[in-house]
Amino acid sequence: MMRWTILVVLGVLAIVAGVGLGPADISLRHVIEAVGGEGDATTVAIVRQLRVPRALLAFLVGGCLAITGASLQALVRNPLADPYLLGLSGGAGLGAVLVITLQVGGAWAIPAAAFVGAIVAITLVYRLALVSGGGVDPRVLLLAGVVVSALGGALLAAVFSLSPAAELQSAMLWLLGGFGAASWRMLGIFAVYATLPVVYLYYVARPLDLLSLGQEPAQFLGADVVVLRRRLYVAASLLTAACVAVSGVIGFVGLVVPHAIRMVWGHAHRTLLPAAFLLGGTLLTGADAVARTLFAPRELPVGVVTSLIGVPVFAMLLRRWAK
Repeated sequence: MMRWTILVVLGVLAIVAGVGLGPADISLRHVIEAVGGEGDATTVAIVRQLRVPRALLAFLVGGCLAITGASLQALVRNPLADPYLLGLSGGAGLGAVLVITLQVGGAWAIPAAAFVGAIVAITLVYRLALVSGGGVDPRVLLLAGVVVSALGGALLAAVFSLSPAAELQSAMLWLLGGFGAASWRMLGIFAVYATLPVVYLYYVARPLDLLSLGQEPAQFLGADVVVLRRRLYVAASLLTAACVAVSGVIGFVGLVVPHAIRMVWGHAHRTLLPAAFLLGGTLLTGADAVARTLFAPRELPVGVVTSLIGVPVFAMLLRRWAK
């Protein structure tokens, strides 16, 4: 119980920091008043229309990236699996950038294009992993993800080189990762795309435990491995696409957070997934607060901050495993 309390308190503190910190110098008392709709109109607008939806969106995206990473690691039985390394983020980013640069559709078109890109990417990864015949080797699947990520990067470079300057700048800033465009409307769009896959991933927490044992043990214990894998790929693709569509490509959250949670909670996904969601949300909300305030009024891409945090944390985890 104490561990859950600590996680919840950290999440609340991260959201409070996300709402309270920013380029505009607003005291905590004025922030609290503005959340309640009181005080100066400008302050109320900054807090309620900019900071609150941004902090909530960062928390939800961080949580979704964390549970996606945890699910993919169980699915392919590889501790290095996450949406970025398996090509999902790259494919989703490519689809979204094409919509941005071509100026096709509206706000709903970006998540849809990101989802199509993620599905194409994971399909390519899966087909490449099957080239050798037989079952899917988790190590080959990870290598295939690296190859598809490289292909996505090359295609993105081609899109950038052929795009007009205005669209290129918008796409580049979006791709670096951040929540500068966060709004209540974007929060609602994200919720529509993300709710179903999140619910499904928690629903299959027990089958994920079986998959982490291997294909043959999972089948022996009653799991329909082929159907389950396909549905998990679709759910992970949809969730990654929703995250990439509203925040750009953000690495390391889906890689580091599940491992940190396993050190405390163990490997049972019934508790691992919600705990990873809380810690992932806390990490990304805190990283976004740092990105906004460290060099204010300039803003760092939040993906840079998560990488600076994630690399040393993952290095410490590797040293712990080596022992």
